Amino acid sequence: MDFANAWDIYADKRQQIEQVNQEYLRFLTEGKTEREAVAYLETEAVQSGFVPLALVMNGEVKVTPGLKVYLNYREKAFIAAIIGQQPLEKGLNIIGAHLDAPRLDLKPNPLYEAEKLGWLKTHYYGGIKKYQWVALPLALHGVVFTRSGQRLQIVIGEKGEDPVFTITDLLPHLAAKQMEKKAAEVISGEGLNLLVGSIPCEDKEAKERVKAALLKILKEQYGIEPEDFARAELEAVPAGPAREVGLDRSLIGGFGQDDRVCAWTAWAALRDLAETPEYTAVALLVDKEEIGSTGNTGMTAAFFANMVAELINAQSQPYNEILLRRALANSRALSADVSVAVDPNFEGVVDKYNAARLGQGLVVTKYTGARGKSGTSDANAEFVARVLQIFSEADVPWQVGELGAVDVGGGGTIAKFMAETGMDVLDCGVALLSMHSPFEVASKVDIFAAYEGYKAFYRKAGQ
Repeated sequence: MDFANAWDIYADKRQQIEQVNQEYLRFLTEGKTEREAVAYLETEAVQSGFVPLALVMNGEVKVTPGLKVYLNYREKAFIAAIIGQQPLEKGLNIIGAHLDAPRLDLKPNPLYEAEKLGWLKTHYYGGIKKYQWVALPLALHGVVFTRSGQRLQIVIGEKGEDPVFTITDLLPHLAAKQMEKKAAEVISGEGLNLLVGSIPCEDKEAKERVKAALLKILKEQYGIEPEDFARAELEAVPAGPAREVGLDRSLIGGFGQDDRVCAWTAWAALRDLAETPEYTAVALLVDKEEIGSTGNTGMTAAFFANMVAELINAQSQPYNEILLRRALANSRALSADVSVAVDPNFEGVVDKYNAARLGQGLVVTKYTGARGKSGTSDANAEFVARVLQIFSEADVPWQVGELGAVDVGGGGTIAKFMAETGMDVLDCGVALLSMHSPFEVASKVDIFAAYEGYKAFYRKAGQ
């Protein structure tokens, strides 16, 4: 198959492409953690007329066609839905994505002094190339809870006047042995320590004067005691905003596009639906995908099914669990996750006949997994055919893509967990260069294609 350049297909929509991408740039810059992303989306949801699920649960709001409802689940997962004309048991049109991204988390007891310098210990989250995280300006984002129960919102390193942090690397003059190591061993996991200070405290008799001085700064400027780190979730992420890339500004570069590029387009497409859909449309944005979708905010948790159950309970009294099972099994879903784009700098890791390219539209991936498709749901041909028909009728450019050549590697998405309920699921997202790096790159036209394709899916799936 020869896929067209999406810029040609959308030649008359350049202004709309820019508008969508400027909105996305703001989200990508302001939502560098799951909590920040959820807070951003909740603000937009309220402004767009969505009401919290709690109002449905306590009977203040009736579940009728056109109702816009959302759930902020533990500040790490976000679900938004527009109730359709058909009963919920007829199935939902779901676009599922994830809000978490590979990063560095501070350990519960992170602060120490070595060689009269202050450091913070980290534990990496998700699949990273550790060597990519050294010699970069990094920022700290997260929350801290004090012994008294006070919640502290922490963002250090994003404003021009803020300090930043960094992980040091070895100079090439002394790196002969380091350069002989495998890439996975060039920087060790325990070597990913943030440099945070060097001025000693005034007490010359103190054992660790720099550490003591840093503890004083943490207390006076941020209200943080040493034990508060055990009650904290602090993430080290690349400092600075997401940026336009290229002389023609055709690309978006930034941290966390896997998978916030699909999460935001799934949300924006739902928000911008102009009419009540025939079937209930849902943007399902979860946490923990990068570490196996575990935990109570990951796709394997029950919070999504619980929300559907609450909506059914409000719509169909008395509640019957069989209606929930029917609703999930009859649903149609896109697992909106990113795909690898062909990179001419790295030949041989993809099958060029079955790989995605930047600028050719939304990527349809029938199966993910590794080796013999291990860990995938492998969408049925009937459902793939219907989704491609929806895209074609809406003039949405699409392409096919696999996550690498056979036996080279691979990976999974939330699709297999969604499929466990019996619903039809197809992986469908945006292609990236430099995936899982501190600066991932996507095409503006592919982002717009995702936005348009997801809108068409919300409207037409099930018909």
